[in-house]
Amino acid sequence: MTHIDKTNTSCREHQQALLALLGEFDRVCKILDTPYVLFAGTLLGAVRHEGFIPWDDDLDVMMLRTDYDRFLAQAPAVLDSDRFYLQSEFAEHWPLFFSKLRLNGTTCLEKFHPKDPEIHQGIYIDIFPCDNAAATPLGRRVQFLASKVVIAKALDKRGYETNNPVKKIYMAACRLLPQKPFWRLAVKGRGDSEWVHSFFAAARSYQKNVHPREWFSRRSEGRFEDGVYPIPADYDAMLTALYGDYMTLPPPEERVCKQHALLVDTEQSYEAYQGYRDGMTFDIHTRSIR
Repeated sequence: MTHIDKTNTSCREHQQALLALLGEFDRVCKILDTPYVLFAGTLLGAVRHEGFIPWDDDLDVMMLRTDYDRFLAQAPAVLDSDRFYLQSEFAEHWPLFFSKLRLNGTTCLEKFHPKDPEIHQGIYIDIFPCDNAAATPLGRRVQFLASKVVIAKALDKRGYETNNPVKKIYMAACRLLPQKPFWRLAVKGRGDSEWVHSFFAAARSYQKNVHPREWFSRRSEGRFEDGVYPIPADYDAMLTALYGDYMTLPPPEERVCKQHALLVDTEQSYEAYQGYRDGMTFDIHTRSIR
């Protein structure tokens, strides 16, 4: 392994790298006339803090599926590929069900052992698709269950590890199932339905991931750090559905950087950390951000 002199990057340094990624993503979307919105904790940060939640270290955007597919197809032609790398869903070296925009020459080692050594592991922002939901509650539940199979298979291919016996059994069972039919079932909703879903934003909750379509089709603008970016016009309804009383800050002891990653380095490429995680095991428990 290459000798590493740099200590782990601070949360603020990480956030500055995320802003560079958001700026490039926004630039490409404007060129392609592809709509998107800030989502989840990033949207909360824009509304409550006009920027990052001070103790958050990730950045999420969301696009309706038709816009998302067009972005993935057309963005490589206009992306600054010297600085940025588009990691498209289900690509050769990326088995997951959503996409990321990565910053070349940086490191963001997440808490898993990648099975594919060629996975790009630079600092990233998440690009999530928002899919048409079925017209009936039963149909949407079926989509949710189908998405869980896709998510389990993809995480297993990436190298997800857990000590939870139930999760181990479920992931082992999902290995026996074909992925594509379940993916098609999850995304095949009604184009004229008033509902959409964000199950492929790694949803843990069914209720918090079924949304009125207008939340994504009606957009406004919100300040985020030193820029202005698209947010849902109905941001108050969305944030209330996701977080409840979202303007109330959590207690001081919970205001610590989430640290999604094992190690972040804004100055050296992930390739310098080959073997860094050898001998380590991880059990990831996603925490909600407020």
